[in-house]
Amino acid sequence: METRDLGSTGHESTVAIFGAIALNWLEQEGANQMVELVLDRGVNHVDVAPTYGDAERKLGPKLRQHREEIYLGCKTQERDYDGARRKLERSLDRLGVDHIDLYQVHGLEYEAELEEITGDDGALAAFRDAKEEGLIGDIGLTSHGNPQLILDAMDRIDDLATVMFPLNPVVAAKGDDDHDYEAVLERAEEEGIGTLGIKAFAKGSWPSTEELPEADRPYANWYEPVDTPDEIRERFDFAASQGLSTVVTPGDPKLVAMVLDAATRYDGMAESEQRSLVEEARHDDSPVPEQLHH
Repeated sequence: METRDLGSTGHESTVAIFGAIALNWLEQEGANQMVELVLDRGVNHVDVAPTYGDAERKLGPKLRQHREEIYLGCKTQERDYDGARRKLERSLDRLGVDHIDLYQVHGLEYEAELEEITGDDGALAAFRDAKEEGLIGDIGLTSHGNPQLILDAMDRIDDLATVMFPLNPVVAAKGDDDHDYEAVLERAEEEGIGTLGIKAFAKGSWPSTEELPEADRPYANWYEPVDTPDEIRERFDFAASQGLSTVVTPGDPKLVAMVLDAATRYDGMAESEQRSLVEEARHDDSPVPEQLHH
């Protein structure tokens, strides 16, 4: 599988990285098999978070067995120093490892949060202390909406190594400020910041719970995904052709193998194909949560 520089981290990440939330839906044995599958395909970067149910614990056994082959990303939703430190220690404990390669502010959505995180007793101060102690390597952030806020964060956090955000034809088709991830990609490239694409396989929002109760959804994703090999390959090729460092695999274990297939076969995508995908998606629902735009 192709690898690309993860910004200036010194790590080359595979063009697909494993979103370990998928492990939450599996028993331990199935989780072990899935991690083996991912590693067999050459994936060398895994992303997990404490909010993903039992995913940290389920990742633990194979992670420890293959620790040297895996660049490990984890995150915290805590915004203050003490909370972030506690969450980091809990993740290290649940994963059973002594360091995390990339520790990320999880789900930055509001300006006020950025204020808190960057304050004297904010989460970033905890990250930096942990980095000095060798508990973490690089510092990143993730956001599901508001590209402008990501740009603000890049301005204010001078040791930011990576950013993670949604990128797919639906988002690219919107063409407004609320979806201007192109600006994020350009800035990241200028500053040597690694870029991780999420929601590459999002088709749109799920129907309302009245129309389709959550329990009846065929996939565990937050959004309705594309789910045929051809559509998945098309979506993977699109995301990987936008200048991202890497694309995160989707949250439902049933889709992971198809995405790994697409990633191992990736060899670029013609501009014309990219344009027609964006054109087709022009009237689709944005999978970026609406309320996060305000």
